[in-house]
Amino acid sequence: MRKSIEILWNSLRFAIQELNKNKLRTFLSLLGITFGIFCIISVMATVGSLQRNVKNSLETIGTNTIYIQKWSWGGGSDYPWWKYMSRPNTQYKELAPVKAKTSLAQSVAFSYFNSSPIDYKEVSLESVNLYGITESFHEIQPVTVGYGRYLSSNEFQSGAATTVVGYNVAQQLFGDVTRALGKSISVKGRKVVVAGVMQKQGQSLIGGWNFDDVIMIPYHFLKQIADDEKSDAFLLVKGKEGVPVEDLKNELRGVMRSVRRLSPKQEDNFSLNDVSSGSTQLNSIFSGMTVGGFAITILSFIVGIFGVANIMFVSVRERTAIIGLKKAIGAKRSTILIEFLMESAFLCLLGGAIGLLLVYLLTLLLTHSLNFEIFISLKLFTAAVISCILTGILAGIIPAFIAARMDPVAAIRSK
Repeated sequence: MRKSIEILWNSLRFAIQELNKNKLRTFLSLLGITFGIFCIISVMATVGSLQRNVKNSLETIGTNTIYIQKWSWGGGSDYPWWKYMSRPNTQYKELAPVKAKTSLAQSVAFSYFNSSPIDYKEVSLESVNLYGITESFHEIQPVTVGYGRYLSSNEFQSGAATTVVGYNVAQQLFGDVTRALGKSISVKGRKVVVAGVMQKQGQSLIGGWNFDDVIMIPYHFLKQIADDEKSDAFLLVKGKEGVPVEDLKNELRGVMRSVRRLSPKQEDNFSLNDVSSGSTQLNSIFSGMTVGGFAITILSFIVGIFGVANIMFVSVRERTAIIGLKKAIGAKRSTILIEFLMESAFLCLLGGAIGLLLVYLLTLLLTHSLNFEIFISLKLFTAAVISCILTGILAGIIPAFIAARMDPVAAIRSK
């Protein structure tokens, strides 16, 4: 065991010396491997980070949550907006019957959306999003309070003039978000006390629930000051664990038709929106991007292998006499083989390390410019290291075999 470690160490040391002697050749080899690893890891890291960001955004909307609304999600030139416009708004009075008749639901909540200027002393914010919510809202869409507290059960029931504000709203009104607690802000001419400030969320790629620029008020208070005709109301229904979204949808369709007393011949005058269809479409897009990433990976592998193999063939030719001398004084074939494989693998690992460093710098730049995190996962890092070693072995295996099988006398005479 000790002898094997000694042989490996000497082979590595000799490989480093040879690479140091031929700086230009080493640089050109490193350039190919560095570019290959940079392409592979940067593409895969970007795709993985985009996928994670989109997944997190979808989770904020609720992957097992149905939104009962007047409008259907979607758009395009064929969107029948005139049909949806004639539909009735979702109403608070529908909350109780839906909750009572739906057996597959874990939680049901009502949300009432409006916008209004918000004032605090001389500071005024235009068109801030107001959400009038019921008590069960946070069971479906968790609200993380960074400072202060969330709304209490008594405040929901009594319609108290109390609010939890988004981080950006608090920062713009008060400068320091911690100063917001206990202050009274003006909403549609009514004073509302700030009970808490929500934790900062940041931007997401597909939207979803972003609480940074909103304020949340008990529904029973907001309905006193908001105009029903200019508000967007909806029911949120979260399915029980393990319940398929389609099953929940089918049950809710029957419940809503019953609540609105629609005859069998009448069309639905409501929409049941969920993220499952969009999620499926996004998964297919990311699958295509992953396949493209693998194609780049294979191409980079081929380029890297040919580049390093070419350099290793030149290295074997230059050191033919030295190889013959080593074999003449007792060096085994395995020792010569390991020596060249170590040189090739070390060359690829060094190029890979430089490539990873460049990718890391790129992730910092993209994270800052795109406003969401691009990261290199441990799995991706491990794959990069293994790829470098495999590239080195595949690139150096043939030159190493040629060197190991040389006849010592013929090799020495070649000088």
